[in-house]
Amino acid sequence: MLSHDRIWAAIDELAERHGLTASGLARRAGLDPTSFNKSKRRGADGRDRWPSTESLSKVLQATGASVEDFVAAVGGKSGSARGDLPEGAFPPQQGSIPLLGFAQAGAGGFFDDGGFPAGQGWDVVDFPANPAAGGNVYALEVQGDSMMPLYRDGDILIVEPGAQLRRGDRVVVKTRSGEVMAKVLSRQTQKAIDLVSLNPEHPNRSFVPEEIDWMARIIWASQ
Repeated sequence: MLSHDRIWAAIDELAERHGLTASGLARRAGLDPTSFNKSKRRGADGRDRWPSTESLSKVLQATGASVEDFVAAVGGKSGSARGDLPEGAFPPQQGSIPLLGFAQAGAGGFFDDGGFPAGQGWDVVDFPANPAAGGNVYALEVQGDSMMPLYRDGDILIVEPGAQLRRGDRVVVKTRSGEVMAKVLSRQTQKAIDLVSLNPEHPNRSFVPEEIDWMARIIWASQ
């Protein structure tokens, strides 16, 4: 049941996953920093106050979480900041996943046809991989300032090749010419893929599908 306490516990869970306070999560989502404060969860008359669907949508976009992730978190125990997540819900057991730099990602021969690192000998990073992704996630280390202010040099992005993509998703894209970039997916049709830059000083990009080698959704980022 979508109870008031469980909805707010799920928001707290998403914040904790990303090492944020409720205020920090609201700020990252572009909301007033006090939006998710505990004092805002009930009105002056004692009535329950619920987060708006717009606020929840912004939180999912800001964290890279899916609706399914949020529903799984809602299914945790009421009143717990993290909750005891149902079996199969994120996060599961900690594991090691491949870690690459963007320069490596742009080099030829490092990926299979599905956009996943091929071969052995990668650096690794511990991450509680989402079982819904079948373990098919890996990490990219941000290099340079082209993704500022959202992602800084040295931040780690966790990407999931093969994940269903929707408008507004943050994605990592590799072109057939070897260019690798993190953008926001603005539009994807049979004729064009339009990407919005995270850094306003860098131009938006448009490609025909044949120019794209692979595109993977960003599901988590260190800060």
